[in-house]
Amino acid sequence: MKCEWCEAEGAKEKACTVYWELPDGTRAIEITNTPGVYCSLCGMEYQTEKTIEELEDQLMLIDTKRLKHTIEFDVLMSQPRLLKKNYFKF
Repeated sequence: MKCEWCEAEGAKEKACTVYWELPDGTRAIEITNTPGVYCSLCGMEYQTEKTIEELEDQLMLIDTKRLKHTIEFDVLMSQPRLLKKNYFKF
C-alpha cells in the first residue's frame, strides 16, 4: 500500500483511535478500532478519505446526544440512523 503522505510503498492497514468533533460542535468523542493506515517510513497514522466520509455521514445521521465519550467504530457505524442518507451532501 502506498502512503498518502510520503508516497512510499509499505504503508499498512491498522486499527486506530481517533478523536472526532460532533457535527453540532458541542463536544468531541473518542472512536476506537477505527480503520486506518500507518506508514513506518514517515510515521504518519491516518484514515482514508472513504473512512472519513463514512464517519462524517454516520455522525450527521444519528442521534449523537446518546453517544458516550468513547465508542468503538463498529458500534458507532451500527447506530440506527434518523435519515437514510446525508441529504446535505451535494
